[in-house]
Amino acid sequence: MAKDESKTFCTSNVLLYFFFTLFLLLITICTSLTLHLFRPFVILNHLYFPNAITPYIYNVNCTDKDVDEALFQRATSVTVATDDYCRKKKGMLNCHNKVAFMFMTKGKIPLLPLWDRFFEGHKRKFSIYVHVSSETYEEPHDSSVFHGRRIPSKPVEWGKPSMVDAERRLLANALLDPLNQRFVLLSESCIPLYSFSIIYDYLIQSNLSFIGSFDDPKKSGRGRYNHKMSPTISLADWRKGSQWFEVHRELANVIISDWRYYPLFVEYCQPPCYMDEHYIPTLITKLHPSFNENRSLTWTNWSKGGSHPAMFRRRDVSAQLIEGIRRGKHCMYNGRNSSVCFLFARKFDASSLEPLMHLVPVLLEH
Repeated sequence: MAKDESKTFCTSNVLLYFFFTLFLLLITICTSLTLHLFRPFVILNHLYFPNAITPYIYNVNCTDKDVDEALFQRATSVTVATDDYCRKKKGMLNCHNKVAFMFMTKGKIPLLPLWDRFFEGHKRKFSIYVHVSSETYEEPHDSSVFHGRRIPSKPVEWGKPSMVDAERRLLANALLDPLNQRFVLLSESCIPLYSFSIIYDYLIQSNLSFIGSFDDPKKSGRGRYNHKMSPTISLADWRKGSQWFEVHRELANVIISDWRYYPLFVEYCQPPCYMDEHYIPTLITKLHPSFNENRSLTWTNWSKGGSHPAMFRRRDVSAQLIEGIRRGKHCMYNGRNSSVCFLFARKFDASSLEPLMHLVPVLLEH
């Protein structure tokens, strides 16, 4: 009997030791997996736009492409604001449809005082996002509406795919706010041609987006097409247009969700093919042409020819110039003829700020 008890006791000890060892092994494996999977992740409220609704979990070992893809995936999951969302945000007063003003800049914004005056008094109707390709960017004074609006940015090279990457990055950050309904791409050399109220109503009430897109038979158009893009993108699909666009929320989602056509442009549209002039015009014409008014809202002067539009300086700025830009064309708006075709203009350098500020009654008060 003693032998049986001893044998049972030994067996129990072996089983206990086995399960204890197994338990320790599982703990070790789980700990290892946890460290491997989660240690590189940190929660950063400022990974994307600093006022994003919730922080995002970011793998610090990810490549720039991985970070962008994670941002795009998150942005496309944000739905349009509903009445329930508005009530949770302390009442319907916070729930104006907003216009996202997205500035893609090389550095500081020299015309910032003009834009501050433009946005003054309209706090609940706009959002600002700034993508800066330079590390020398100076944060605006905290009294400016541009203060704290810089998104995490990457270097941008003129004419390279990095320009489109910046545009998509701006769109994705702006899509994180469910109240943003219209998305305008601007540069540091852009100016508004009308008051905020006029521009806001024009955009919010429009049925379509505004992307310049045309079939250019010349060397600077079709001549840039690479037949290696066929059959996914044919020569008949190929379009050219201004990179300065304005889109509604649905098209903004289309642009950042595309991983079918985008890689082809990255691989086969290199200078002298300029991706920022072809990618979005071709994409939208191919997928959703009926969503597009097929014109840009940003006026530029190409009369001098060359690869860059004319630059306006201090001596060029006058009320006559502004009125000439405003009334120089007729177009279609919501199916009707309109004399208001451009809402913004470029390129204006830093020296133009003083005369532009003198023209504020002309520019911003009607």
